[in-house]
Amino acid sequence: MNFTNLHEILRQLYQDMMPLCGDMAEVAKGIAGLGALFYVASRVWQSLSRAEPIDMYPLLRPFAIGLCIMFFPTIVIGTVNGVLSPVVQGTNKMLTNQTFDMNAYRAEKDKLEYEALKRNPETAYLVDNDVFEEQLDQLGITDAAQIGGMYIERGMYSLKKSVQNFFRELLELLFQAAALVIDVIRTFFLIVLAILGPIAFAISVWDGFQSTLTQWFTRYISVYLWLPASDLFSCILARIQVLMLQNDITELQNNPSYSVDASNAVYIVFMIIGIIGYFTIPTIAGWIIQAGGMGNLGKNVNNTATKAGALAGGGAGAAAGNVAGKLMGR
Repeated sequence: MNFTNLHEILRQLYQDMMPLCGDMAEVAKGIAGLGALFYVASRVWQSLSRAEPIDMYPLLRPFAIGLCIMFFPTIVIGTVNGVLSPVVQGTNKMLTNQTFDMNAYRAEKDKLEYEALKRNPETAYLVDNDVFEEQLDQLGITDAAQIGGMYIERGMYSLKKSVQNFFRELLELLFQAAALVIDVIRTFFLIVLAILGPIAFAISVWDGFQSTLTQWFTRYISVYLWLPASDLFSCILARIQVLMLQNDITELQNNPSYSVDASNAVYIVFMIIGIIGYFTIPTIAGWIIQAGGMGNLGKNVNNTATKAGALAGGGAGAAAGNVAGKLMGR
């Protein structure tokens, strides 16, 4: 499954839904026009009743908001996205570079691990078919017990690697799925805020609802920053994995008896941490720009992430422990 294509589909979905802002703008014009009438009339009559000069500058506010409503996709959405898009591009570039380095180091580590096992006469037959066949040819009928033991050890080694790869791929799938869940929720929120944005602008013209405009901007920017925060989190995890791979490569080059089993276990732990950490993205984005009214969302998402991480960690640990017990007690 290519998760990159799914993220691109969400980007395209956002772009395809933006023309609907124009439909809401027609409704918002009526609401804003009526609000502007009462807004201007109340202030003019207040000045006249007090025999004071009319201050024209505050009266321009509803007209400025009206212009934003008329050209909402261009003036408002286009400007906000244009200002924030460099942040998204910068964090995505950082993530791409770290992921490329991680894949390169992982390939080098797998190669060194294979070569280390192949150099050792006691383990060469586990990874090399030619060496395995050669050792079988050197044994006779009287060595049937040894031949059977070699087949069993080779099978157990293959089972061990298969189990490790299975859980690694499973956790990587859950890790990518967690990122996709955050992106789906983010796209949904952005579409709703963008489509209903003209209504929020129109309501802010009315007295007593001026804060609606500020709240709309803070919530839109906060949700928009979920993606950069997510990319930074992934970048940090990728960097940690790169450092772990570099350490494994150094040990494999300098220590012939070094085993990567402990490193694989740490990798699984970090993947579980990553799955849980992804669901803290809304909270972190709220630290960058404060958006009121979204606290319950972050709390619910964090609780769900904790339960999901505990389930994934418990399942992985139980299965891995079961397999390890069988391997140790064979």
